[in-house]
Amino acid sequence: MPLTLVDFMRSSLIVCAFLIVFSLQCFAVGGVPLNPVVAPGTVSANSATLVWNKPVEYLDVIRYHLILNGKEIGISAKTNYTLKNLSPLKTYTCTIKAENKAGELSASSAVLKFTTKTTGKILSVTAFGAKGDGVTLNTASIQQAIDACPKGGTVRIPKGIFLSGALFLKSNMTLEIAKDGVLKGSGDTDDYLPFYNNRFEGWEMKTYASLLNAGVMNNKGGFAVEQLAIKGGGTISGGGGALGKAMIDKNGIRSRGRLICLMNCKDVEIQGLTIKDSPCWTIHYIYSKGISCHDLNISSTARNGDGLDPDSSDDSYIFNCTFSTGDDCIAIKSGKNPEGFTIGKPTRNVNIRNCVFTRGHGISIGSEMSGGVSDVLVQDCTAGALLHGMQIKGTKDRGGYVKNVTVADCQLLKITIFSAVNYNNDGAAAPELPVFENFVFRNVDLSNAQTKEPVININGFKATGHQLKNVLFNNIKMPGSAEVWVNDAQDVKFNGMLTVTGAKPKYVVKDSENVTY
Repeated sequence: MPLTLVDFMRSSLIVCAFLIVFSLQCFAVGGVPLNPVVAPGTVSANSATLVWNKPVEYLDVIRYHLILNGKEIGISAKTNYTLKNLSPLKTYTCTIKAENKAGELSASSAVLKFTTKTTGKILSVTAFGAKGDGVTLNTASIQQAIDACPKGGTVRIPKGIFLSGALFLKSNMTLEIAKDGVLKGSGDTDDYLPFYNNRFEGWEMKTYASLLNAGVMNNKGGFAVEQLAIKGGGTISGGGGALGKAMIDKNGIRSRGRLICLMNCKDVEIQGLTIKDSPCWTIHYIYSKGISCHDLNISSTARNGDGLDPDSSDDSYIFNCTFSTGDDCIAIKSGKNPEGFTIGKPTRNVNIRNCVFTRGHGISIGSEMSGGVSDVLVQDCTAGALLHGMQIKGTKDRGGYVKNVTVADCQLLKITIFSAVNYNNDGAAAPELPVFENFVFRNVDLSNAQTKEPVININGFKATGHQLKNVLFNNIKMPGSAEVWVNDAQDVKFNGMLTVTGAKPKYVVKDSENVTY
């Protein structure tokens, strides 16, 4: 029996309805925000910061809706959001929904549940005799306020310039630098004595104290300081390169303190501040867990002026930060050569998102990675003309491993993987060669890169079993006449590699196996 026009239209409507329902169900499932967590250390009496992963299918997602206790309270274009104006000692539940370009909402994410803290006492450092005149040395007064701070309390640096030497923070407190307030590090090396146990460039040693210190280093484990916040709208400013040079002149290049140093700390938030002029590395945390650094403006010009160094530490959340540094913007570390290999404390689960890197050497993993580095995500970041771009680096003497690294949805100017560097090469070798494996680079825009050298330059180790392996590049935009160099690698795939002219880049492959492009 022939199909009538009415039957045809009815069938077409049923098919269309099915396709619409199917597409909505696909977005509801594939578009769900993943793995939401409360960023470590960020719950206060009145706020908490959430972070989550993008959905499995996210290219159509334009923003996220935050639902708190059943009511929508905010929208974010990023995969993080700070809940504000919360009530103290109240339990909240929160879910997140993704919205696509068609305005459709996904199903809800997993439920987050947290309880805010009690409102703590606020102690102004001026009540302890500190003077914000930029001249008076306030170390004793500020330390007295810190020591007197009750559990859950806040030590506040108000408006003014408060000069200080080394300060030592403790558990269950907040150090707040208010807007127009400056905690200014002294330029006198004596204000950072006595030396204490620390780690620098992968080796445990004694160094000058930092301006802000928390915890006691112990590679056997445990946490000396927990539930610490360093935050506000103000500035932490160190003694800069001049202080660093003075420390070098007196006790050598590896004696220098940092600007902020955390050792064996857990659940720490550093938020909202301008942090600048370190004598050496700016923020360094060692043998720690659950460190959230967000909404920071970090700058340095000092020799070895790294911005942020997670070192043998787990669960780092670094987001909404701007970096302009004299060395690596971020350098993920885990010890050097036999010592780092023997201690064997890796750095794991590092999340770097929505950051801007305007100047520096690189967004880096290594070169001290002898304890291992794994599970690193760099996403939605923008980098300027960094010396080495997004880089993974080590040497044959390091030992250890770097594995499970994903770089996605970024604008970069260079990607490098180095198996040799021309610095920090002293000391004996680890008993095993390093392993570099399981790297993914996807949806990366390199189209503004310079082409006088390779835009992508990836290298493994020559020894059998230690070549760079299992690397995927997918959907990479490159400038015209771009070159890709691959050395000592196996199982490397290049998919969707196009230059701005529509041509494929030039590949130079040496001493490698199963490289497809």
